Amino acid sequence: MTNTSRSVTLKTRPTGMPSAANFEIITDEVPAPAPGEVVTRTLYLSIDPYMRGRLSDRKSYAAPVQIGEVMTGETVGEVVASADPAFAVGDITVGARGWASHIVSKAKALTKIEPGHAPLSTYLGVLGMPGVTAYTGMTDIGRVKAGETVLISAASGAVGSVAGQLAKRAGARVVGIAGGPDKCLYVQEQLGFDACVDHRAMNLAADIADTCPNGVDVYFENVGGAVQRAAFAALNVFARVIMCGMVAQYNDAEFSDGPNLGFTVAKRVTIQGMLVSDKPARFAEWRALAAPWIADGSFVYRETIVDGLENAPDALAGILAGDNFGKMIVKVA
Repeated sequence: MTNTSRSVTLKTRPTGMPSAANFEIITDEVPAPAPGEVVTRTLYLSIDPYMRGRLSDRKSYAAPVQIGEVMTGETVGEVVASADPAFAVGDITVGARGWASHIVSKAKALTKIEPGHAPLSTYLGVLGMPGVTAYTGMTDIGRVKAGETVLISAASGAVGSVAGQLAKRAGARVVGIAGGPDKCLYVQEQLGFDACVDHRAMNLAADIADTCPNGVDVYFENVGGAVQRAAFAALNVFARVIMCGMVAQYNDAEFSDGPNLGFTVAKRVTIQGMLVSDKPARFAEWRALAAPWIADGSFVYRETIVDGLENAPDALAGILAGDNFGKMIVKVA
């Protein structure tokens, strides 16, 4: 085992879009595990939009990353040292957190992966937090019924692509919103959505109305901003809105004023936020359900993989700008 570990720490808090200048790479010795701990060598690092919020010091549902602290992010890693009987050297795990080549974790925070059931990277994407987020949102808030119309923003992304495929399996008509013709084509031809509109179009509200002639019964929100305003205009009576994320606004110093929500009274619309961490049991539930679909090819996913831990800051900027296609992952080792 190498004795050298690399970590990416927060150097300065970004204003607007984060960049590599906001981070610093440090080199240290590989940590040794205390009783009940495990050291993993990072194979893959997840890059997710929520990370932008961790770079800000404003109050949120989770503590911000501090200056000089290793940036947070979930990983898939190989056990290289263990001081807990539940894990042996060579085991593959998911759950260790940090932009680092080697991470020391509490053994109870890790989940062992059985290699060969699915590509290891999928445990950060379609079988990981994004997939569980989509599953939980659709199950607990969306409650999709056959024949309904479901609208999914960021439809080609890691969460939206899963949410839309689940809605199709429930018998709904599914319309996506994505950025650019290539992503819209992928959403329709590969993911099997019934239609997809380009959020860069001149009149997004009109395009949504055209592709959702019966209105929208369930809206899965990943974007916010102008996309949200256009989607809200199409909501039906008793529509359900799953508030998962608003990536279009994450770089703003302050959140802009939202839409006038007076319509929610007359239409009796349910708008509910969610955090996937509220229901950790969903992870095992979703993996048991979805792994066979991944294995037989009936569930589609896509990944954008960036090589090198040093490129994690650029990968984060890329996902915030919508440059990724599907799940954004950094290959570390």
